Amino acid sequence: MSFDYCHPTAPHKKLRIPNWYVSSLMMDRALDAVARRVKKLDREHDIPYLAGYSKDGKTIYIDRHMPSEWTYKGRKIDTDRFLLLHEEVEKTLIDQLDLHYLHAHQIATRAEEAAVRAAGISWRDYDRFMQKYVKTMDDERLAKVPADLDLKPYRDEHDTELLERMAKCVEKGLVPDGRDGAKLHATIKNQLGDLLAHSHAHLHEPRKPGSAAKKPAVRNGSKTRAR
Repeated sequence: MSFDYCHPTAPHKKLRIPNWYVSSLMMDRALDAVARRVKKLDREHDIPYLAGYSKDGKTIYIDRHMPSEWTYKGRKIDTDRFLLLHEEVEKTLIDQLDLHYLHAHQIATRAEEAAVRAAGISWRDYDRFMQKYVKTMDDERLAKVPADLDLKPYRDEHDTELLERMAKCVEKGLVPDGRDGAKLHATIKNQLGDLLAHSHAHLHEPRKPGSAAKKPAVRNGSKTRAR
C-alpha cells in the first residue's frame, strides 16, 4: 500500500454542506490522513486476530496472508485503509488516554465500521470477508510473530492459551530473521506469568459477606474480529 497520495478517492471539491457534518467524502479524507501518518506498515508476519501494532506504536502489522484488496460488487477495495484506521485509533486510545484494551477496541471498531459504510460497503459483507483470514489462538499458521508485537490486547483479553502458543513457536526456533529468540521468549513468558499471577490473585480475593460471585461478562467486539 502506498502512502504517497492525496485523497485518491476523495478529490478536493467544495462540499454542499458544512465540512463538520457527517460526510462520506470527509470520512474518506480522514482515512487518507490516518494512512499518511503510519510510520511503517508491516505485512511480513503472522498476526493473531488479523492486525496489531508494535509496542512503540511506530509499526502497524497486518497479517501476511491478508489480501490488501477485495473485489466488492465490481469495485477494488483497499482494505488496508480500514485496518490502519482501527489499529491507529485503538493504540492511541490505549497509550494516550490509558483506556483498557476492550474499551479502546470498541471505539476503534465503531470508527472502522463508519469508514466502511461511508465507502458504500456492507458491514456484514466486509466482516464476512475479513473472517476468512483471521488467525485465532488455535491456528497452526501462527509461526512468524514479530518480536515487538504489543501483547497488551492479548493480556487484557486474558488470552493465556495464545501466549503459550506464541512461546512454543519461539521455542521451536520459529523466530523472524534478525530477532533475538531468547529475548522474545522471555518477554512472552513474563507477560504470561504476570497474567496468571494477576488472575490467581483476583480469583482468591476475599469477598465481602453476603456478596455473590459475578458471572463473567460476555464480550462483544473483542479482538476476535467481531468488528
